[in-house]
Amino acid sequence: MEPMGWGDFLVVFACCAVTMLVCRTVPLFALKGKQLPEGVEQALGFIPSAAFAALVANDLLTPGMFDAGLWPAAAPLLAAGVVAIVAWRTKSLLWCAVSGVAAYALLSLV
Repeated sequence: MEPMGWGDFLVVFACCAVTMLVCRTVPLFALKGKQLPEGVEQALGFIPSAAFAALVANDLLTPGMFDAGLWPAAAPLLAAGVVAIVAWRTKSLLWCAVSGVAAYALLSLV
């Protein structure tokens, strides 16, 4: 199989760019000035939290994470536990980030 040329790359890139532009702008123009139902607005409010949770879960739970042993897999989970406790107590994003980095760094040294 021969590599993709610049012409093919530019066609794929242009298609991706147009698709992203359409998917991001058409809903804005279609819904401009319209009131969404309360249930839809409430559901849309969960999108940032769900996206962040998916990113975190993807980093914490990976296939074969226990292949190298229990401790390399447990360190990020324990650091996440520390972050959860700090979040519950302080409700501060800054302290969550600081405690998470510090906990992971300290657990990595062990």
